[in-house]
Amino acid sequence: MAPTLPLDQIYLSEPDKKTGKAQQLPALHPSRKEDCYFVLYKPPPQDDMPALVEEFLERANFIASDLDWLLSLPHDKFWCQVVFDETLQKSLDSFLRYTPRQYDGLENSNPAIADIQKRLHRSVFMIFLRMSTHKESKEHFITPNVFGEIIYDGFLFDIPKIFDLCIIFGKGNTVLLKKMIGNIFNQQPNYFNDLNETVPTILQVYSSICEKCGLMWENHSNFPQKIDGQTKVSPMDMPLQEFRDILLYLCDTCTTLFAFLDIFPEASRIFQKHDYIQRLTSFYEAIIPELENTIKQRRFEEIGLQNDLWRRLSHSRKKIIETFHHIINFKCLQPILENGSEHSLTFIEDFLQIFTALLHQKRFLTDYDEQFPVADDISLLQQAFPALDETRTSYIIKAVDSAWEACSRIKPTFSTGNSQNSSKSAASQVSAVNGEMDQDLRQPEHETDEYGAGAAAAKITGIELESLISQVRDILPHLGEGFILECLEEYNYDTEKVINNILEDKIPPSLRKTDQSLPRKVKQDEETVLSMRRNVFDYDDFDVYNRNTVDLSKIWKGKKKGEDGKTLLDDKTHITQQRERYNAYRIVVENVPVDEAQFYGDDYDDEYDDTYDVNQIGANDVDSDDELISRRPFTIPRVLRQKEEVEYEEEAEEAVPKEEGLKRDQFVQDPALLRERAEARRAAFCARKGIKRDNAAVAGTAKGQGQSKDTLTERRKKETNKSFRANHNRRSLADRKRNKGMIPTSF
Repeated sequence: MAPTLPLDQIYLSEPDKKTGKAQQLPALHPSRKEDCYFVLYKPPPQDDMPALVEEFLERANFIASDLDWLLSLPHDKFWCQVVFDETLQKSLDSFLRYTPRQYDGLENSNPAIADIQKRLHRSVFMIFLRMSTHKESKEHFITPNVFGEIIYDGFLFDIPKIFDLCIIFGKGNTVLLKKMIGNIFNQQPNYFNDLNETVPTILQVYSSICEKCGLMWENHSNFPQKIDGQTKVSPMDMPLQEFRDILLYLCDTCTTLFAFLDIFPEASRIFQKHDYIQRLTSFYEAIIPELENTIKQRRFEEIGLQNDLWRRLSHSRKKIIETFHHIINFKCLQPILENGSEHSLTFIEDFLQIFTALLHQKRFLTDYDEQFPVADDISLLQQAFPALDETRTSYIIKAVDSAWEACSRIKPTFSTGNSQNSSKSAASQVSAVNGEMDQDLRQPEHETDEYGAGAAAAKITGIELESLISQVRDILPHLGEGFILECLEEYNYDTEKVINNILEDKIPPSLRKTDQSLPRKVKQDEETVLSMRRNVFDYDDFDVYNRNTVDLSKIWKGKKKGEDGKTLLDDKTHITQQRERYNAYRIVVENVPVDEAQFYGDDYDDEYDDTYDVNQIGANDVDSDDELISRRPFTIPRVLRQKEEVEYEEEAEEAVPKEEGLKRDQFVQDPALLRERAEARRAAFCARKGIKRDNAAVAGTAKGQGQSKDTLTERRKKETNKSFRANHNRRSLADRKRNKGMIPTSF
């Protein structure tokens, strides 16, 4: 049996249309193409107007019939029609361009439209699947090299088409789509070059979005920055339609790239050649918080539009994070699991360097750690390479924890275990950051593990609860406080989750049945039986209902035993208690031997002023005739005095002239006169004792004229001996002060 030839080497005998003679033509020839015009596809109408619905159904039926006819053609006829029919390519391109995406959420209630859409969806996918297969059977195949040239030179596939195929047919057809895309890149390596040239264009898209929003983004691209003078417009000030277009553009771009990397993860190498993940995270850090604040603060005429924009933004955030995780998983984590610990050091180093470079991206790091815990990935690295530097890993983990604190968010507790299982479970969870699940964009959040997290949370009351309610009402003023309170209790008092889930319409069924304008219930204090109790013994010493403590010494069991008479008489405690009181009134003695340092201590003032000590203020008033004033002062009889004291007193009386008595109308004497008298007494005393008191020698002459020898000598003696009289006559003055008043001499 003759070997079967590939389609590109087969020649067939075909009659000439003009002459009718048979001629040998290759199997792939334009003349073998059937004359057929394929209609362009248009999206289904959003309104259920009968005319629009009828027009769409008629056009869609034409396209579906033509595609079914194309699929029924034999191998050679099919490829002739695909390669040489331009209307077919335009029709397929229109379907890829205008067919609704899954994240659009455009569900038509008309069953006829839904049925025809499913029919078109299947037919288009089968045509592209057949176009990407170079070998249908043992008899029908194309040489791989020729197949690669046909699809590349004929523009049957290009990078934008591959992106659209992934986002439209990725759900439910993952296995077939992976084989199809992999076969295209394997048979034609030029698509890798095209993808490499497409990545800078994607980065330019990110830069354009930031420029439209008036944000500064790091210019990593090779394109020069424009120096035009256009005014930067913030998202709050731009027209609503333009703001909506930016969000749709962002959502479409992020979702498409994620779908492509999910189907063809080998493209991660091409993306990372341009430092894609570093630029992606910086773009996330710049644009996502700005768009969130705009949606929350901007006033929308329709609440449904605000919910739709918030849903698309949450979807974009989730896809950016998952795109980053796909690249990290393919370049670092997956090779570690496949190669083992022998060749994993390079991939571990790449992982640590990537996350070390991203530690300043606080918002992105927090959102990524919420969906894919970094600690689980590092645990995987430690299992694969036990000698991993713990300093670097602990530094990254602490930086992630600090990012949670910087964003004022509470880090959830993740279960430890296998990193792959944790990542899969985290990918299936939905949170305020995640937006929605891949399988169903509108899947309610209460079906995830985060639902019911607030059941074990501590209840918040008072001013803190009022603050949380006001935060929600600032953004959603149409909601009642009662409804907001129930939502806060449901979501562990997390205002961000409450706002996100209300805007995305993801609240659990129990809250859906609640009226959103429900007012807050006013709690009335219920009176208990004890609070209503009234008794004559309220608030006494033994009222245990109103007192926390009771004096147990006043409580005893049975009859209290009294004391006998003898014990009562022998009890002298009352005398001891009164003794200290009467000790202060003991008889005052004249002289008490007291240790000077012990008695006075450090509180005595050596700068005692004795100027007015001789004054008897108030003692000689005219209207006073008190016995203490009229009597003579107490003196020791001369018989009892010693001889030296008598002689000293006689000499003092002779030396000092008798002073005139105090006048009765003189309340305070002249201080100058008192000082003069004191000086005279001191001079007489010094003369009697032979003490030299020549202060003139110490004073000396005027300054600058020189001093005599005597002056210098006296000054030196004064300086040397001044410490002997530093305390002056404090003992005698203290005795005088004590004798004047009723000061106890003993204790």
